[in-house]
Amino acid sequence: MVDKEVLLTPEGLQKLEAELDMLKGVKRREVAERISAALEFGDISENSEYDDAKNEQAFIEGRILTLEKLLRNARLIEDDDDSDETVVTLGKTITLKDLETSDILEYRLVGSAEADPAEFKISNESPVGQAIMGKSCGTIVEVEVLDGILQYEILKVAR
Repeated sequence: MVDKEVLLTPEGLQKLEAELDMLKGVKRREVAERISAALEFGDISENSEYDDAKNEQAFIEGRILTLEKLLRNARLIEDDDDSDETVVTLGKTITLKDLETSDILEYRLVGSAEADPAEFKISNESPVGQAIMGKSCGTIVEVEVLDGILQYEILKVAR
């Protein structure tokens, strides 16, 4: 099975690489020291410190594998100087107006590995991301959600 391509902005790539370095360099060493200290307590069959450290070690190793796979399959989203500034593409910041509530929303469109709604980064694979991808300023898009259909107007597209 072919691994899925992971689209990342330069900032997203740096963030994942920094997390991987921290996990490999700092966290692995810290958890190894915790396991060592817990083993000094003796019987590991009822040693919660040992169990906690081993669980954390498993989590860290799993996250390292995930990050390595993401980075192995990463493709950097390049700024395309030839692209139309008013067209929604990956890496751009989009200002939307909710036509029902008149709320103004601003998102950065990124690949799914980098999406973080708390930081107003939405995935190109999300319902809103799919609806706005390739559209231009002034376009009204419809997004199907559980409660019906939301309508947004694309007010601004920026790098």
